[in-house]
Amino acid sequence: MELGNISKPTYGPGPEAPGSSTPGLVAMAHGFLRLVQPKPLPIELINFGQSQSAFSREHIHELLLYELGFLVCAAIGVVFIILVPLVGCCFCCCRC
Repeated sequence: MELGNISKPTYGPGPEAPGSSTPGLVAMAHGFLRLVQPKPLPIELINFGQSQSAFSREHIHELLLYELGFLVCAAIGVVFIILVPLVGCCFCCCRC
């Protein structure tokens, strides 16, 4: 195993992402994520050094707007989790 020069290391390119066997699914997942959350995370709103009381309504409003796509997807998921079994039960019990 070659260690090289430890006092003056030479750095090469970083590790490459592994090739995927399903590029279509990867492209679809990345497309969904870009659709749901198109803007980057507002780092300036997240400051771990400040106290909890320092968050203003504007900061919370901006963070909720950032997460709006995921909140809508979660709401649709909850509706389907509740609605699909309920409709299925109605079809099974009320065979009109």
